[in-house]
Amino acid sequence: MHPLISAEDLDRCLSHDDVVILDATQALPGQKFDPQTCFLSGHIPGARRFDIDAFSDPDSPLPHTVPGQARFTRLARALGLHDGARIIFYDQKGVACAARGWWLMGLFGHDRTQVLDGGLPAWQEAGLRLETGPTPVPAQDTPPFIARPRMRRLKGLGDMLDIVHAPGSSLILDARAHGRFTGEQPEPRAGMPSGHMPGATSMPYTTLLTADGRMRPPHELRQVFAAAGMRPDREAVCTCGSGMTACVLALGLVAAGLGQHAVYDGSWAEWASTPGTPIVTRNA
Repeated sequence: MHPLISAEDLDRCLSHDDVVILDATQALPGQKFDPQTCFLSGHIPGARRFDIDAFSDPDSPLPHTVPGQARFTRLARALGLHDGARIIFYDQKGVACAARGWWLMGLFGHDRTQVLDGGLPAWQEAGLRLETGPTPVPAQDTPPFIARPRMRRLKGLGDMLDIVHAPGSSLILDARAHGRFTGEQPEPRAGMPSGHMPGATSMPYTTLLTADGRMRPPHELRQVFAAAGMRPDREAVCTCGSGMTACVLALGLVAAGLGQHAVYDGSWAEWASTPGTPIVTRNA
């Protein structure tokens, strides 16, 4: 299944019994809006709210890190997800949060998952209707969701320390804005230094998107990744500020036909706050 779906194709399959639409919108650092309020004021018909903060580890000091298997399973079932579902994520602003939802579902073993290309703006641009108010979760008569974790798609701090001490072993792709990567712009989280991990390559997630917020076509994506040093035989690890927009890079790799690659879940929030981790800036 291709990881992206157009607004028009999504509209045509709204009536299918197996389709579940999830609004995964999360306010990113610097954004000031309430995703739940916006959802209630207008969403794709039948959509349910996928709260990324809820689908996170409540005991972690880091923002929205991966939850345990039991928590993910319980929350997925409460949303009415099941093994036969075709799950389609969208974002009220574009693709960043939807990509995180897509990646989480794949991490826990569910492959029938797609992202609405261009998000809710693309849906509205196509002149398609919205619903308002809450969406009830229908009663289930299908086997419930079962998590089947694929932990190779997840990297932790120890993995990243191994990678930076073995140059060339993996390609680290950093989805943050280039100024944050070089250390010339501050991080949005107070008190956190900017810069990057040794050997990392700057690839702002917007590099993969067209001017209207849709994913670039596959041949263009392959060119972008090749220019960054991606090869068919090389592992990529995607990182960002807190593991959200890194998932846009992971989505882009699959959309380009380059396969599944890992995400460093703690990302810069963990790396830059851990004593002793090496940080590179342009002037270093």
